[in-house]
Amino acid sequence: MEENKKPKLRKRINQWMHKNRKILFIIGGILLVCIAGIVTFLILSKKTTPTPEITPTRAVEKTVEVVKYYSPLTGVLVANETATKLPVTGIMIENSPDARPQSGIKNSGIVFEAIAEGGITRFLVLYQQEKPQLIGPVRSVRSYYIDWAAAFNASIAHVGGSSTALAEVRNGNYRDIDQFFNSSTYWRATDRYAPHNVYTSFEKIDALNTAKGYTSSTFTGFTHTDGQASEIASATSININMSSALYNSHYIYDKTTNTYARSQAGEPHMDREAGQITPSVVIAMNVEESTITDDGHQNIITIGSGKAVIFQNGTAINATWSKKSKTDQITFTDESGKNIPLVRGQTWISAIPTKSGSVTWE
Repeated sequence: MEENKKPKLRKRINQWMHKNRKILFIIGGILLVCIAGIVTFLILSKKTTPTPEITPTRAVEKTVEVVKYYSPLTGVLVANETATKLPVTGIMIENSPDARPQSGIKNSGIVFEAIAEGGITRFLVLYQQEKPQLIGPVRSVRSYYIDWAAAFNASIAHVGGSSTALAEVRNGNYRDIDQFFNSSTYWRATDRYAPHNVYTSFEKIDALNTAKGYTSSTFTGFTHTDGQASEIASATSININMSSALYNSHYIYDKTTNTYARSQAGEPHMDREAGQITPSVVIAMNVEESTITDDGHQNIITIGSGKAVIFQNGTAINATWSKKSKTDQITFTDESGKNIPLVRGQTWISAIPTKSGSVTWE
């Protein structure tokens, strides 16, 4: 019975579908449209996540400011801040023919040259970072050298001095390291005769300064600048007349090193251990002088102002020097009153008598 019913059912279904095929086609079309709409909606509404762009990771570069330190004495680059505060020492070095060649001058910061007596020049040589281990011959001091040294808060190494100079240097306002009271810091060489044979070293000078508490120097140095040889050198041969042929000096400019090779008495001025002296800056400074009754010693006026010529970078600059007091620093200004920066390195300053000295160049 069940098997007979199935064909009849199928027959009825087929008949119904045949009779209503138009309706089925319509319904099917509607369903297809609906399905297509749903699919399209899903496709259009689907949110696509863009592939992130991979940026290479770079190390963050930190800008580290390099701090540079310069010697207040010479303007040269030094290792650290501590080096800028080292104590300054001024040593009186003889320049008579019997004292030549001297030791320890080439490796120094600033040299003041002036007449000590009878036309004989003498040097006040200033040191800070420079530490030569043989310096001399050391001789006596004059009051004007003390005035120049005072501006650098310097210890003053000497063997006695004129009566006026000793009264000043021993008045408690200066760092006096006279050989008379500190004999172990100095010695007498056996290859020269007295009084041209007193020497010292910075091993001994440093020990004496430390023992006395002279562990730093606070002062205003000269203004400094980097050296740059001039394309057109206008002063390559310099003559400085101090008193006589034995003490007059000559400089030849070397553009390669931007320095001045010093000669005196017609010969290269040699440091016995270090070779010919070659400062970066040469200054000829006119000063007023007189002879005082103190054993006929020279007196030079250090306070005030006067004319000067600065030689650096192969050029000559007309300048004015001025010093307001014993402890004030010398300044060098141009014709408009502007401070003149000095090239870094050794500076040699010759105090030329206004009436009898001279400076020429070409």
